[in-house]
Amino acid sequence: MLRPKIPTMPTPVGVTAPPGVVQPTAVEPAPQTMTSASAPVVPTARPTVQITPGSVLAVIGAGTAVVLVVGTVLVSMLLATAVTAASVAVCAVVVRSLLTSPNKRRR
Repeated sequence: MLRPKIPTMPTPVGVTAPPGVVQPTAVEPAPQTMTSASAPVVPTARPTVQITPGSVLAVIGAGTAVVLVVGTVLVSMLLATAVTAASVAVCAVVVRSLLTSPNKRRR
């Protein structure tokens, strides 16, 4: 009655084939194109980054938003910790007063 039911493995449907073997291939460099002066085209190492006032404002705005969000999360975590600590302290005082109050009445 309380025995677990173990599912059975379904049988494969259709034609199954073993996985194929992957053969490595060599990477061949692209042929160099010649300009009208018969000089090879030298690719640049990195693309040129153009900074515009709009992109600067976008980066500043995104950075400000990230700082505000992270600051809000950290402050809320600190506040939650402070509230928890205060409530634990109040509970400790109440429990202490409950435990010591019968001793005062016995005298």
